[in-house]
Amino acid sequence: MAVEEKQCQCSDMQEEDLYSKLDEIINDHKGKPEDLIVVLHKAQNLFGYLPEKVQKKVAEGLDVSINEVCGVITFYNFFSTVPQGKHSVKVCLGTACYVRGSQKVLEKAEKELGIKTGGTTEDRRFSLGVVRCIGACGLAPAMLVDEDVYGRVKTTNVMETVEKYE
Repeated sequence: MAVEEKQCQCSDMQEEDLYSKLDEIINDHKGKPEDLIVVLHKAQNLFGYLPEKVQKKVAEGLDVSINEVCGVITFYNFFSTVPQGKHSVKVCLGTACYVRGSQKVLEKAEKELGIKTGGTTEDRRFSLGVVRCIGACGLAPAMLVDEDVYGRVKTTNVMETVEKYE
């Protein structure tokens, strides 16, 4: 089941418009509880994350329990229940990166961005997370900003890299 990834539309629409669009999405899948993941993807693309109100509307609209919705959201790491930043910063903590200092890179990113791992800056420009391996072991320590891979990252150039996205 391929799901098309799109940028969040949340900044382009008013809240009531977002919920109207969500109703359309749910109606397109009404009576199909097996479409839960597809609907959640579309809802997250629409809102930028999955707030409790959205979760409840999806559960009611697809006639599934809120527990099932929450179970799916918490099982798959690409779903988020907190607002996400415009740009995603992820530090690799895989073995090669960790051995070469990625934990210090992560700590520096937390300090400079003023957020903890899993958090989003107040201006919603950046979200900070970790990944276990991005397949760039030869470039360790590595970091992702959106889809761009940066290798041989040092604590002294973390923010220089991130600031390119401001």
